[in-house]
Formats: sequence, C-alpha cells, structure tokens
Amino acid sequence: MLVAVGILSSRLVGFVRTSLFANILGVSPAAGAFNAAFRIPNLLQNLFGEGVLSASFIPTYAGLLARGDEEEADRVAGAVFGLLALSMSVLVLLGMVFAPQIVHLVISEKGFRPESVALTIRLVRIFFPSTGLLVGSAWCLGVLNSHRRFLLSYASPVLWNLVQIGALVAFRHGYDEAHLAILVGYSVVVGSAVQFAVQLPRVMRLLGHFWPSLDVMRASVQQVLRGLAPVLLSRGVVQLSAYVDAYYASSISESISATMAYAQVIYLLPVSLFGMAVSAAELPEMSGAQGTLEEIAATLRARINRGLTRIAFFVIPSVAALLLLGDVVGGVLYQRGTHFLPQHTRLLWYVLAGSAVGLLAATFGRLYSSAFYALKDTRTPLYFAVLRVVLTAVTAYVSVNQVPRWLGLPQDLGAVGITATTGLAAWVEFALLRRALGRRIGPTGLPRGRGVVLWSCALVGAAVGLGIKGALVRRFGVAPGLEAVFGGLLLPAPRLSTLWTAGAVLLPFGGIYLTLTFLLGVSPLDGPIRRVLRLPQKGS
Repeated sequence: MLVAVGILSSRLVGFVRTSLFANILGVSPAAGAFNAAFRIPNLLQNLFGEGVLSASFIPTYAGLLARGDEEEADRVAGAVFGLLALSMSVLVLLGMVFAPQIVHLVISEKGFRPESVALTIRLVRIFFPSTGLLVGSAWCLGVLNSHRRFLLSYASPVLWNLVQIGALVAFRHGYDEAHLAILVGYSVVVGSAVQFAVQLPRVMRLLGHFWPSLDVMRASVQQVLRGLAPVLLSRGVVQLSAYVDAYYASSISESISATMAYAQVIYLLPVSLFGMAVSAAELPEMSGAQGTLEEIAATLRARINRGLTRIAFFVIPSVAALLLLGDVVGGVLYQRGTHFLPQHTRLLWYVLAGSAVGLLAATFGRLYSSAFYALKDTRTPLYFAVLRVVLTAVTAYVSVNQVPRWLGLPQDLGAVGITATTGLAAWVEFALLRRALGRRIGPTGLPRGRGVVLWSCALVGAAVGLGIKGALVRRFGVAPGLEAVFGGLLLPAPRLSTLWTAGAVLLPFGGIYLTLTFLLGVSPLDGPIRRVLRLPQKGS
C-alpha cells in the first residue's frame, strides 16, 4: 500500500508535468527531440538503478538484515555505493563526450531534421549528470525498502516533477520551443539532485556503520557482484527493446516520437503502480524467507499467488480502459490549447490500444522476475529477456516498414504495431518465466475462474462507458474529419470539455467495476469497503 501511495503521488504529479509539457510543446520537433534525448541517459539509470539494485543488492542486503548481521549489511551498502559512484562518474563523463555518436546510433535521421538532431545532442549532454544522481536515489531506495521503509523513496520523484513544472511555468513565455526545451532539461538535473538529497538523511540514520568503499573482497559484496552481471545484461536487453521501439518511432517522424513518449507515461502508470508496487513490496519478504527448501517454496508460492491476485484486480480494468476508452484517457490528460488537438488524441488512443496488449503480461512478469531474484537466480530472467528483445526487434520492423503498406494505411499507424508486437513478446516472456519458476517451487497462478470474473466485470463497465461516450458523440458531435473512425465513438468535440467527458465516461466505468467485483466477492478491497460502509466483515 505504501509503495502504491508513493508511486501514485509521483505519477499524478508526473501527469501534471507531462500534460503541461504537451500543452506548451505538443508534438513539435522540440518535443520530439526532448523525449528522444531523455531516453538515452535514462538507459544508464535503468541499468544501474532500481532494477539492478532490486535484483542483486536487495536480496543480499535484506538477507543480512533478516539474520541480524547489521554491521555486515552496512558494509555491503557502503561498498555498493562506492562502486556505483565510481562507475557512474565515468559513464556520465563518457556520455557527455560521445553524445553525438550515441545520438546517431539510437535515433533515425530519416524522421528527424538536422536542427532536431542538433537539439537532441545538446539535450543529451544536459541530461547525463542527472543519471548519476538518480542512480544514487535508487541506492537509497534499496536501503529503505530493505528496512521496510517504502513511502519516502517512491514519493520522492514528486519533487523531481515539481521542479520541472516550475520551470515550464516560469519559462513558458518569452522563449522559443527549442530554448524552452533546454531550460526544462536543466530543471531535470536540479530535480534529480533534490530527489536524491531528500532521501539521504533518512538512509544515513538507518546505516549505523556506513562508510563508502570499493571493498570488492568481502564475500557479501562478491555475492552482489556475481548477480550484477546477469542483471545488467537482462536489464540491458529490456532497455534495448525500448530503444528499438524508440528508433522505429523516430524513423516515422518527430511527432510520432513525441506521441510514443506521451503514451508511455500513461501505459507505465499501471505497470508502476501495481506491478512495481507489488513486486517491490514482495522482494524483501521473499528474499528473507527462512526454513527448508519446501518451506521456502511454499512461502514463495503463497506470496506470488497473492501478488498476482492484487495485480490482476487493478491491471485488467486498466487494459479495458486503454483499449476501449483510450481517447477519453488521453484527451483529459493532454488535449487542450492549440498544440495537442483531437487528431493527436486519436493517434495516441491507437498507440495506447497497442500498449494494452501486453500490459497484464508485463506486470505479472515483474513479480515472477522478483521471485527468481529472491532465489539468487539472475540468469533465468536474462535468457527470456533476450528472447523478448529478438521478437520485439523483428516484429516491430515489420510493423513499421511493411504492415502499413500491405494494408494501405498511413505510416503513422505503424506506431500501433510497435506497441502491440512488444506486448505479444511480453506474453511470451511471462509464459516462459512462469513455467521455469513452476519447475523450481511448484505451480503458481490466479485462482481458478478469478481472471474470467475480473474480465467480465471490466468489460461490463467498459461497455457502459462506450454507451455514454456514444451518447455524448450523438449529442455534441465529433471533431471534423474523425466521424468515420470506430463508428464515430471518439472524444466529443471541444464544445464539451475533456474533463467533463472523462468524468461522464470513466467514473461510471470504474464505479461499475468496483461494485460488481465487491458483490461477487473477488475484490481485495472487500475489507476496507466493508469498514467504510459499516458492513459486517466476512466470517464475523
């Protein structure tokens, strides 16, 4: 719950930041350059940040704390901090020096104009120092999570977002789009420093014998390092998959690159809020499991099954909303002013529908990967991640370069194929992870019939939302040129605000889903709802 509260608060403020960014810069070349540049140093953050530390550092560190060896745990934390600080300093410096070569590798100049490429290079150099600061923040998260302190580390990105919001508000007038993108880029670095600094005092109070070092000879540190290489490769290939998607998007146009980035913000909310929250909370618990092999396996099975139930309850309606009501979701977040228009919302909806294909698999996969990391097995997730990247690279290439031509569609719609095929690859990876873990600890999964009930409730709610949206369309009409798409079931014209539309469509959808799941007894919120309504608890 605390992880979810922290992530939700940071994501909500992040939506404000992204919405303001879209309102000011829209899908302009500057927005495309900004989003393309941000992905490049973000690779190092994702490689050396939370994912790697969760897989290699937390299992060892949390295990030492569970055994009561706090002094050794503190020394491991100091060694990991020192090694991260040294390696990130070198990599940040190299990234700033070789920014032009890196940019030419990861974006396609076919879709980017020369001035956009030059702006991307400059922004990459600005962004790189923030990477080292955010990796330090991820180290703080590893320490705090292992001590069961979840809220601060996941809520601290609120400050990172607020600094950028302040920059957008302060500099939105008087600067052209390129210079505004540069000023916001500097605010990213300032925000990263604030995010790291706010966690550090609490971490220092938890570490009684902390001192940064480069001690790689300690057995516990070597255990972390042995798990580090496979996790780096695993996270690296996953990030490579994202960069493949970004490269193909940039080969279409700068506006498609910006649209993909806006869609990613929405798509990652359920992944982070439910998949990451459950996985992050369960990893220390699974890592600290004690007893015989069978007792440990039973503990892992119970925690995984409970985690899957929680994830499915929230992610299944998210899939239904993105697939069937994605124009309403995208419109309320981004469609305002003259920079993000109804036609941009339409394309965003298509991309979100493609993203919905693999949303459930991606969130389930995070939990299964955490189980392998708790078992000190970092290689199995690596093998399956490599296969996922290969599938993504091949299918995304066909989706962008061949499918639109075969079907006689605009090339912009190739972006939908990128997200949809990435989702299919995520299902393959999840199936392999589940099968491999089943051989280690026994079968796991949702309780029989639970998925069918959840999907039924979500689809009933979505059907009601579609009906309301159709009534609004008939009453208020749609934006010019969009009448033929999906039978006219698009976001109503600007005469009815996107906020009112979202309230009229999404609130009944959510309310129906929550009511049906409560009545059918499949809601993990059953206890809190009964307390709020003062109903008798089950079994009482």
